[in-house]
Amino acid sequence: MHRLLAIAKLTWKAAFRFRLFWVISGLLLLCVVALPLLLKDDGTARGFTQILLTYTLSVITVLLGFCTLWLACGTMARDIEEAQMQVVAVKPIARWEIWLGKWLGLFALNAMLLAVAGLGVFLLIQWRAGRLPPEQQRVLRNEIFVARGSLKPPTPDIEQNTEALFQEAVKKNNIGPEEFEKLRGQIRERVTAYEQIVPPGYKREWVIDLGFRKRFLRDQPLFLRTKFFAAQTNASGTYLGLWQIGSDRNDVPVPLSLASDTFHELQILPNRFDADGKLKIAFINRNETALLFPIDEGVEVLFREGGFGTNFIRGLAVILCWLALISAIGLAAASFLSFPVAAFFSVSLLILGLSGGTLSSVVSEGSVLGLNHETGAGGGGFFDSLMVWFFRGLLWIVKLVEGFSPIDSLSSGRSIGWGQLGAAFGQIVVLLGGIFAVIGIVTFTRRELATAQSHS
Repeated sequence: MHRLLAIAKLTWKAAFRFRLFWVISGLLLLCVVALPLLLKDDGTARGFTQILLTYTLSVITVLLGFCTLWLACGTMARDIEEAQMQVVAVKPIARWEIWLGKWLGLFALNAMLLAVAGLGVFLLIQWRAGRLPPEQQRVLRNEIFVARGSLKPPTPDIEQNTEALFQEAVKKNNIGPEEFEKLRGQIRERVTAYEQIVPPGYKREWVIDLGFRKRFLRDQPLFLRTKFFAAQTNASGTYLGLWQIGSDRNDVPVPLSLASDTFHELQILPNRFDADGKLKIAFINRNETALLFPIDEGVEVLFREGGFGTNFIRGLAVILCWLALISAIGLAAASFLSFPVAAFFSVSLLILGLSGGTLSSVVSEGSVLGLNHETGAGGGGFFDSLMVWFFRGLLWIVKLVEGFSPIDSLSSGRSIGWGQLGAAFGQIVVLLGGIFAVIGIVTFTRRELATAQSHS
């Protein structure tokens, strides 16, 4: 272990030698102090705090990410090019220990910088919140400065319902095998629409099971988070609906006029669920157009699960997992490439990974060259098929990382559980980081260092 720590110490010295530590510290301080002065919000304490958390943490993550990539490429590639690695490699230390030691040094450096920047953001938002009126502070404590869990209605089995209706349609009608896929697609669209659309004048109910949480949520306020889309826009841009929450049918539904294509949070009075822990939510569409509530984010109930401080630390830990993966990518590239090429390769790979929408489009269309608008067919060819296969694998890797969004969770008061943090560490650091670590260690071990020439 002392060999790894020795290499990690050399990595820290390289960061100071490149002046990177002081530059990134100044940039982080500028983000924490100056960025809030430039931000524009909707005038509410909730809106300002959400924007402050989102922008400051996003900028901090981007700055640390690119600096980590640059330092990871530089500390490995330049040590080889400037013949410093040859001096270290002749010592009684294995090549894999050198590689892991550099990764450990970058990890510790990022942990310290992220802790300092995170502490600055935390103290800033607490200081700003303390200067607000008591009513606004109460709103922040309930909606932002909290770790809230989420419960959603049971997800309908679209495929099972589609198959059941498909088999029934085939028995009743004389349909040839060549029409099966078309018919199945039409039935799937109808089933999906039925599960999401509320026609004008119709009522829709959702039932959310609190489960064992009903014992802990007695006398606690809950929040309904909803989002819908309108089939047709109207002049006002808002849509009237009657909401009824709870088992008491004697309650008068509450009329609310809400905008479409945006999230809304409605506070639920305590103890609105029944003895079995079932919370019933009803919505009546009072518009002349249909409203669509998405299955994945149309209706959910938020409840308090913990405090903001611990949740904030877990969110920073997930960001640190991202930075650990970026370190592994940079070190792996620099293990067999020169510094400029390794930096270009790593940045290109990172930008490609951020283009999740483009990757999804290529995979769904089944072609890199695009679809023929007349025939609807792809470009075809071996190269096109090979690239689609490559993009599908890259999209799978991107989704492993994109599944964890601590910045969005923190800005909306969502809980980042220990299980989620453990999954992030396992998928991002151990799995993906381990793949790049194996590639980097193998190539670095097999590289002939004696052929490296000094630029000085």
